[in-house]
Amino acid sequence: MEIFKKRSLLLIATGILALSATAQQTPKGWHMMDKAASGYYGISMDKAYQFVKSKKLKSTPVIVAVIDSGIDTTHEDLRPVLWVNPKEIPGNGIDDDKNGYVDDVHGWNFLGNANGKNVEQDSYEAARVYHNLKSKWENVDPKVVKLTPEANYEFEMWRRSKDEVAGSEEKTSALELMFLQRAYDNCVKSDSVLRKAMGKDTYTGKELGAYEPTEADAKKAKNNLYGLMSGNNALDDTNKNFLEGFGEYVDSEKKKAEAGEQAPENYRADVVKDNYADFNDRFYGNGNVFVSNKSALHGTHVSGIIGAARGNGKGMDGVADNVKIMMIRAVPDGDEHDKDIALAIRYAVDNGARVVNMSFGKGYSPEKKWVDDAVKYAESKGVLLVHAAGNDGKNLDTSYNYPTPNLLDGTVAKNWITVGASGPKNSGGEDLAASFSNYGKKEVDVFSPGVKIYATVPGGNQYQNLQGTSMASPVVAGIAAFIMEYYPALSAQQVKSVIEKSTVKYNEKVKSPGTGEDVNFSDLSATGGEVNAYEAIKLASTIKGEKTVAPVKATKSKVRSKRKG
Repeated sequence: MEIFKKRSLLLIATGILALSATAQQTPKGWHMMDKAASGYYGISMDKAYQFVKSKKLKSTPVIVAVIDSGIDTTHEDLRPVLWVNPKEIPGNGIDDDKNGYVDDVHGWNFLGNANGKNVEQDSYEAARVYHNLKSKWENVDPKVVKLTPEANYEFEMWRRSKDEVAGSEEKTSALELMFLQRAYDNCVKSDSVLRKAMGKDTYTGKELGAYEPTEADAKKAKNNLYGLMSGNNALDDTNKNFLEGFGEYVDSEKKKAEAGEQAPENYRADVVKDNYADFNDRFYGNGNVFVSNKSALHGTHVSGIIGAARGNGKGMDGVADNVKIMMIRAVPDGDEHDKDIALAIRYAVDNGARVVNMSFGKGYSPEKKWVDDAVKYAESKGVLLVHAAGNDGKNLDTSYNYPTPNLLDGTVAKNWITVGASGPKNSGGEDLAASFSNYGKKEVDVFSPGVKIYATVPGGNQYQNLQGTSMASPVVAGIAAFIMEYYPALSAQQVKSVIEKSTVKYNEKVKSPGTGEDVNFSDLSATGGEVNAYEAIKLASTIKGEKTVAPVKATKSKVRSKRKG
């Protein structure tokens, strides 16, 4: 997930971008709304529930696996919907169900070890690929040496990493880094002035917007910091959290810029201690899926979008009303490793998930065959994989974002949906196609709400707006689970087809992500539309299911969730 937008940061740092202190307020939960009734490009969720009620349909529980950074297992809106392994006795240190994973009560953490130590930060795959394969490929000319398809894939991957890491257009320039650092330093100074002027150490972006300074230095400080928070849709965030995230973003860009000179630190190997090259060495990690508030932010938000408890009067409602969220921790702050992702998919399938949400991605996949085999395994077991398109504003028809349904053997997985992000409006300075979203007439299947999505975050039953295709993907995963709840006989491929065929087509011009050119919204994805739960459930009701499915009994937790780590 990309919360900070480099272009906005650079423009603000140079004084080019001016943002109004009276920015339009988008209502919480807009992504659930119906456009005809509200004017917001939502998924018509209430109408969908009215439809199943009118049909007197009953739901059956659906397990949704979330491969992500972790989850706040103590959150009031998530505790009731956590998957509980029915065959595992929590905390006894025994693999009761004999699946190879000890005390996997709510899922599994592939980013840890048996002693309880966990990976939170990691390096970037481009740097890993470049340095790991440099000695193998730097003196090879594929015009002279005939390469097998497998070797050619690896060579081309290394060549791209070299272009990116060792002197590329992709790498953040020294000038850009200077501007980013300047923007951050200015925000820290502005925050110091504002805390003194406002008489408090902590405030939200909205509180800052309502504040009317009288002194010139405070006015300047407000304009600087509020502009940046508003430009990154972080008005619900606090000054402390925002500045912490901003600082981490600047540090990460510096590390990327330095990647060509020195090999990245091997964070994972120092903790996990598996034989990474041996895929059969797979029973590593631990059962702690809530390592820290910081690391669990992304996964907690994603999980809430899918299935936060509905109708309890707390915070927000998830899309699906009868799901069990299985958290599989495999995504660090940095790029995930292919082995962890492949094993996470297999764990989800083996433990009963019907939908797997994957809100992560990277431009390189050195062990792609492992991931491909896991995707095939999921397909053979009737499990739907939903994947975020990515936040680079790129055309995926001509660029890379792994994992992908396009397999090395030339086939295409049929149990896969790739999701771009859409916004709440297509007017007033807002765009239906999110400015950061990847797109592609061939490679992106649908668009889904992914801007200013209000959902669960860690830290004591908190909620926050975040944005990214990371938020758009779980909306689709939630719709898929919702369909499976009420029409359990539909197969994964049928549900994929229903979601795609029922998209709403908006015959409107939008700004193309990344370029800003005027294009038809219909040209940004294979379906040309945005997902809609109401249209999907209506279509699902007309289709004869391919599966014979016994109802899944809901598992009530007998364990009180405790934060670990």
